[in-house]
Amino acid sequence: MSLSIGIVGLPNVGKSTLFNALTKKSVLVANYPFATIDPSVGVVPVPDERLYKLSEFSKTQKIVPAVVEFVDIAGLVKGASAGEGLGNQFLTNIRETDAIAEVVRIFEDDNIIHVDGKVNPLSDIEVINLELILADLQTVSKRIVNVGKEVRAGKKEAIIESGLLEKLKPALENGKLASSVAVDEFELPFLKSLHLLTSKPFMYVLNKKSGGKNLDELKDARWDALLAFLNSSKASWVVVDAGIEQELKDFEGTDKKEMREGLGAKDDGIDNLIKKGYELLNLITYFTTGEKETRAWTIGRGWTAPMAGTAIHGDFKDKFIRAEVIEWDKLIESGSFGAAREKGLLRTEGKEYIVKDGEVMEFKI
Repeated sequence: MSLSIGIVGLPNVGKSTLFNALTKKSVLVANYPFATIDPSVGVVPVPDERLYKLSEFSKTQKIVPAVVEFVDIAGLVKGASAGEGLGNQFLTNIRETDAIAEVVRIFEDDNIIHVDGKVNPLSDIEVINLELILADLQTVSKRIVNVGKEVRAGKKEAIIESGLLEKLKPALENGKLASSVAVDEFELPFLKSLHLLTSKPFMYVLNKKSGGKNLDELKDARWDALLAFLNSSKASWVVVDAGIEQELKDFEGTDKKEMREGLGAKDDGIDNLIKKGYELLNLITYFTTGEKETRAWTIGRGWTAPMAGTAIHGDFKDKFIRAEVIEWDKLIESGSFGAAREKGLLRTEGKEYIVKDGEVMEFKI
């Protein structure tokens, strides 16, 4: 299951620096707009201590983590929806992703040019979101015209779609994201077919700089306004020091922790970002474990056991008979699969079972 998160933002906010830290690979980073021309794609392992505890339990030869795909997309400028800068390319690239991570600067540094000449993260968010909204408004307006003939002909599907479009248009005209519009089960397929930018799940990445003038430390009016927006919109967000994380990208474990503390950073912002991104995509993990391999499998929240089996192989859905299931920590506490079975902790589940995050599974087909 491959899902991607597009990293977007204005020029010079730290998108490519963040991407380098995320993926441990180099892309062009420069202090001027459009340094990133083509989107770079990186597959990032999801930090999960459960996976490593299970591998120790099974004395595993091979560990395979869950992954999330991040896409570094060219910087957006005001007017992108009208083709300014690399507008059309930017919008096409982000349309192909499943979620959006907006990077905004919350640090001041005279040596790093801000495209608007001043640092105001809420203003940056408003510029980016407005461009995405305007692009969606164009899509919706064109579709209203195109579906009109079918509506006049009385086609049922066209009438449902038209109703959706007539709800979306005023919301977008009022500067609201498409995701704010309530959609019923009949309208949902039509919403998906529109591929609207603002119907995607959003998260905000607040990029700070160690030793710099950071708004979360200054706690001035700009920070208060940003927090008010994030809280009122119930947004997913994380604070990251992209510069430090890029410096630490080649370190692991205790060395990485000590280096981070030495550079003045407390939290592992990258790990937090990856985990938040995984949640943003509404994904969960189940595990398989044994001597040869311990693996984290990615599925959608709410999937049944047969659907979950397709993460391993497509045939598992049709050939599914049953699954043996146990919570990862209960398996470790039991000491072995045999002991867990004797205690009644290893359950047999059927086709209607909804898989939960962190379960260890074995499929019978």
